[in-house]
Amino acid sequence: MENKEEKPPEKKEKKHVEEAFNEIGDHMERFAVKTAESIKKAIDKALSSRNTVLTIRVNEASNKKLNMLVDAGLFRSRSESAAFLIEEGIKSQAPLFAKISDKLETIDKIREELKTIIQGETETKE
Repeated sequence: MENKEEKPPEKKEKKHVEEAFNEIGDHMERFAVKTAESIKKAIDKALSSRNTVLTIRVNEASNKKLNMLVDAGLFRSRSESAAFLIEEGIKSQAPLFAKISDKLETIDKIREELKTIIQGETETKE
């Protein structure tokens, strides 16, 4: 005849497993809170210096994503959502913007050289 009660080692193992899961759950909760705090700080930083107004058009899929961020309570408006995503996109493309900046500086130098050439040519004809 089988004994329907759990054996004491099985009870101890079950309790140990439950404690391990509870500890994992506690760690995950603390991690989620820290992550949320980090996101909030990044959002606040990105939005703190907004002083230029832009009017943009987005497709329906982008609009839904912006609304999702508002609905999740991360932002108060689609404008804030868009500003944050633009800022993060610019940060993630920093190497590209550095290359563009270098090329624009070169273009500015060439323009200045051309102005000097034109001024020199027009002065010699007078």
